[in-house]
Amino acid sequence: MDDLHGSTPHARSDGLENCDAETKKRPLDGRMSLLLDRRDRTAWLTVDRPPLNVLDLTTLRQLQESLDSLAGDDGIDIVTIRGAGDRAFSAGVDVKDHAREKVPEMLQAVHGAIRTLLALPQVTVAVVRGACLGGGFELASSCDLILASEESAFATPEIHVGCYPPVALARFPSQIGYHRAAELILTGKTLTAQEALAMGLINRVAPASELSQVVETLLDDLKGKSRAVLRIALKGLREISAKDFSAALRRSEELYLDELLKTEDVEEGVQAFLEKRKPRWRHR
Repeated sequence: MDDLHGSTPHARSDGLENCDAETKKRPLDGRMSLLLDRRDRTAWLTVDRPPLNVLDLTTLRQLQESLDSLAGDDGIDIVTIRGAGDRAFSAGVDVKDHAREKVPEMLQAVHGAIRTLLALPQVTVAVVRGACLGGGFELASSCDLILASEESAFATPEIHVGCYPPVALARFPSQIGYHRAAELILTGKTLTAQEALAMGLINRVAPASELSQVVETLLDDLKGKSRAVLRIALKGLREISAKDFSAALRRSEELYLDELLKTEDVEEGVQAFLEKRKPRWRHR
């Protein structure tokens, strides 16, 4: 969700200044809201929509195109996703795309990209600085490994605008347990990086000034392993741990489209957010 809380944590960027000057950035669909760099067996996907790297439909289509191109690239062993700038990994999917008439296309775009991400043969790593909210949190949590700066914050705040996070609904209970997932989804509670670490939602936390080195150390470690063995182990990890995810996500989508969208409050929540006022729930 796009900055539902009105402010986001600040953190030093792990963005474009760390890319090799010679690395070419490929614009997709005529816009560069998603940058794709390939170097040293690693693909770097950077969401570049300052200040909060909100995921609109165009960016999601670019993400899908990039992931499709990486799926068959045998020269890439690791896919890393990050946000540009110093405020957010991503504040989520654009609230405007949660309007009733746009929801089917939005869900298809978000869930299509996440399904593709989960099927990549490469190890996927999310590097989080700042706010990681809503669909941005769902995207990061769909990666195999998540590294975050101490200033990062994580939340699924969709409940505040009259909806829910379908991927988190389908995935979080098996990752962190039902009750923890319920609290995050039903209250929109914000977690600090340390809280997310303790909950098992992320792998490592580092001071902002040290995160780049922590990331590079992890990448070097992974690149020292057998590609063949790494991919087989990764395939097994995903298939066994997420064996019920596809069916759960389909059910989550059905509830969203067939029941949630028929309520009056789903429209009121989005409208209230866009008008910068508290929602007037009708509870129906």
